[in-house]
Amino acid sequence: MVSATLTEVAKFLKPGIKTISIDKMAEQFIRDNGGVPSFKGYHGFKYSLCISVNDVVVHGFPSEYELKDGDIISVDCGVYMNGYHGDSAYTFAIGNVKEEVLQLLKITKESVYKGVEQAREHNRVGDISFAVEHFTNREHGYGVVRELVGHGVGKNLHEDPQVPNFGKRGDGKKLREGMVLAIEPMINLGTREVYTLDDGWTVVTKDGKPSAHFEHTTAVRKSKGEPLSSFAVIEEAEKANAELNSSYYELPLAVQA
Repeated sequence: MVSATLTEVAKFLKPGIKTISIDKMAEQFIRDNGGVPSFKGYHGFKYSLCISVNDVVVHGFPSEYELKDGDIISVDCGVYMNGYHGDSAYTFAIGNVKEEVLQLLKITKESVYKGVEQAREHNRVGDISFAVEHFTNREHGYGVVRELVGHGVGKNLHEDPQVPNFGKRGDGKKLREGMVLAIEPMINLGTREVYTLDDGWTVVTKDGKPSAHFEHTTAVRKSKGEPLSSFAVIEEAEKANAELNSSYYELPLAVQA
C-alpha cells in the first residue's frame, strides 16, 4: 500500500503542483484503499506525508509551495493496514535537475540496497550501517546524516532497533530472521551537518545543499534482506510521467511560467 501510494505520487508530480495537494491526494488514496496514514497525528504531525524539497532532509511539511523545474522532492509515506505499519520513501527529480544532484539521487537509492544486502540473520545492525556509510561517504564523498536513523517497524511505526546510516561492522543488535527494519539513508550533497527549523519538525542541511532520502521496509532473511516495499512500480510511473511532461520541459522558461 505504501509503494502504491508513492506510485500515485509519481504520476501526480509536475511543476506548479502545490505540495499540500500531493498530501491531500495521497491521504484520499490511502483511505479509499482501506488504509490509515501512519504519520497523521503521530506526535502531533498534521499531515499524511512528509514532503521535503531540495535542502530539506526529512519531516518537511506539505505547504502552498509550488514545485519548480529543477527541484527534488523526497516523499516519505507510512500506512497502517491489517495491524501493521509500512514505511517507505523516495526522492523524485522534477524536470531538468542538475547532473550532480541526479548523481546524489542515484547513489542514495543504490545505498538502500547496500544496506538491504546486509540485513541477514546473524549479522548486526552495524553491518547495515557500515555498508551505507562506506558506499555513500567513503566511495562517493557525500555527507551522511547522523542525527536521524532507520528503525524497526511493525505493529508500531517506530520500534527497536535503531538503524543508523553510519557505524562499524559487527556492532549493534544481532539480527534474527523475521525482524523487519526500515532502512533509510539520508544523504547530503555537501556537509553531513543539519539543523531543525523552529516548527520542531523540518530538518534542513546546514550548508543549504540538496539532500536525498530513500527507504525500504525490509525483512531480515537468512542470506540477505528482502525489501517488502517496491521501487520498481514507482520507477515505472516516474518514467511515464517524465515522458508525458517532456514537451513542457523543452519550452522556454518564459512560456513555462
